[in-house]
Amino acid sequence: MTEDRGLNVGSRSSDRDPRIAVIRHPPSLLYSSPVPVHVVDHPLVHDALVTLRDAATAPELFRRMAVRISLLLAAEATRDLPVSPVTVRTPLGPAEGRRISADVVVAPVLRAGLGMLDAVLELIPTARVGHIGLQRDEITAIASQYYAKLPRDLDRSVVLMIDPMLATGGSAVAALDLLKQAGARDVRMICIVAAPEGVALVQRQHPSVRIYTPVIDRELNTHKFIVPGLGDFGDRLYGTVDADVPATGR
Repeated sequence: MTEDRGLNVGSRSSDRDPRIAVIRHPPSLLYSSPVPVHVVDHPLVHDALVTLRDAATAPELFRRMAVRISLLLAAEATRDLPVSPVTVRTPLGPAEGRRISADVVVAPVLRAGLGMLDAVLELIPTARVGHIGLQRDEITAIASQYYAKLPRDLDRSVVLMIDPMLATGGSAVAALDLLKQAGARDVRMICIVAAPEGVALVQRQHPSVRIYTPVIDRELNTHKFIVPGLGDFGDRLYGTVDADVPATGR
C-alpha cells in the first residue's frame, strides 16, 4: 500500500517541500510537480525499516530485513505492470488468469543495491539484470562511474533502478543518466531511505522517474549524510563498519 500522507520532512506540516509530489493510493493529496514520490506506508515495510535503522541490528538480521523491505517495495513499484490474459488447466479444469507481459530489467547501483537484488528477482525471476558501479567521493559527495553493464533494448523494458539510499541525488542522477543514454524510457527508482535534497535533484534532472520509498527523512547534514537515516547501508549489510568510526547515513 502506498500513501501520499505528505512529504515526511520533520514533524510539522510547514516542513513539507512543495516541490515534491507525494502519491497515496487512494490519492488524497498531490502537489503540483512532475515527479511523483510514492511513499509506501505498509506496516510490514515500516516494521522492517525500524529494524534497519536500529544501530544494534547485527548484519545477519540487517540483511534479512533488507530483503523483506525490498520485496515489499518492489511489489508496490510493479503494481501497474502490463499483463496478458491466459488460460491454464488446474487439476479440476481450465482457469483464466493473467501473466506479466512486460520485459523487466533490474539495475542495482553497486554495491549497496546488490542487497536489494535477490528480493526483486524473487518476485520477477524472468527479469534481466544490469549493474551500475558508482563511487561517491567522501569529501565532494560527487559520484564517479567505475563500471556499467546493461542489457540491450532498454527502450522496451520497465527498468527498476534499486539503490537503498537517496541522499544528495548525485549518484541517482548519474545512474539515471546512464540508463536514459542506453535507451530506457520507463524507469522507476526504489530506495529504502530518501532525503528531500535527493528527491528534488531527481525531480529537476529526471522528471519522468517515479520514486518508491517508505520514508523521506528530515535532511542531509553538513557531510551530506541522511539524518536520521540508518547508517552506511553497504557497510551494515556486509559487516564492514569500522568500530572506531560512527556509521553515518548516506
